[in-house]
Amino acid sequence: MSESRDFWLACGHHLLDRDAGGRLAITDEFLKAYLARPELAPPPEACAAERDIHRALLADPRLAIARSQLAVIADRDARDNWQLMMDWRDFLIEHATLEAAYLEIVRRGRKFPHLFINQLVQVILRNMLDGCDDAFVLRAAELFFRPQKITLQDGSLIGADEETVADRGAPSLSPLSSLLGLATGAEIEVLSETNARTYWERSDRFDLALDLTGGRRGLKALGEVIANWIAHLLKIDVSVLPVTELRDVALTWYVGLDAEATLMGDSLWAGEALDEATQARLVGLYQINFCDGAVMNERLSGAPSYLIMALAKDRSLRLKPQNLLTGLPLRQLEIA
Repeated sequence: MSESRDFWLACGHHLLDRDAGGRLAITDEFLKAYLARPELAPPPEACAAERDIHRALLADPRLAIARSQLAVIADRDARDNWQLMMDWRDFLIEHATLEAAYLEIVRRGRKFPHLFINQLVQVILRNMLDGCDDAFVLRAAELFFRPQKITLQDGSLIGADEETVADRGAPSLSPLSSLLGLATGAEIEVLSETNARTYWERSDRFDLALDLTGGRRGLKALGEVIANWIAHLLKIDVSVLPVTELRDVALTWYVGLDAEATLMGDSLWAGEALDEATQARLVGLYQINFCDGAVMNERLSGAPSYLIMALAKDRSLRLKPQNLLTGLPLRQLEIA
């Protein structure tokens, strides 16, 4: 095993502490990092009320701020941003760890901006994968919090970061870049054994694509991330194995890893056949096995369960890692 290297520096992992159970304890430094965001840092023209609130929270990021204090902020957008931030801050400090906060969101259906929740998922993954020396696993983990744009290149299914693709513009000499519509010179490399060592130094750029073709390392690595996610948050050990074909799979229980996959699973559950176009959007299928069968719902004990992953019609892939915490066939869901 190679020496541990840092990655995803921008997520703020280094600002957090760990409790005795290895979960992330919220710190003042982590809360202060939100105050540096452009949406909250007061511009030169900000009113005195906004500047006073920002200054007070920099001194004490847990300071109680009344709604009446926010109501006098002159700029409406700033006022709305501060209200969102204070609701989020108050929610986080109600919980001993970020993992506990996330579990509360997914189990109770708490509503917060997707940006905040994706950042929370990233920093939890960063904690979970600390010390990981496999760039394929780290790149696969990005699918939990970064939407992907999927294209077919020479028979391979390639996932590139959707935001990175959108930022880069028109035609290119690279076949993959051309398919994704990137500007000349804006190359997207596919993660390989050759360039894997560069992942750590460029991890915050999200500029490496991942091969998600069946039977290759991308899908296997994603299965490892899924198993670790369940173990870290639910304390349940599972194995997650890629399945090459949907044919002859009995869906006694399934979890859609995204909205499209859930619709596919629902159709199959109802006995409906998938048309050719829908089947073509199936990206991945996994069989999930519980190491301790006692945690399974009694009715399904011993029966295989499946995880389905599929593309939206616009060729995007948006995973919902929360489905892995609420959709498994467990005896009880309140496992923490």
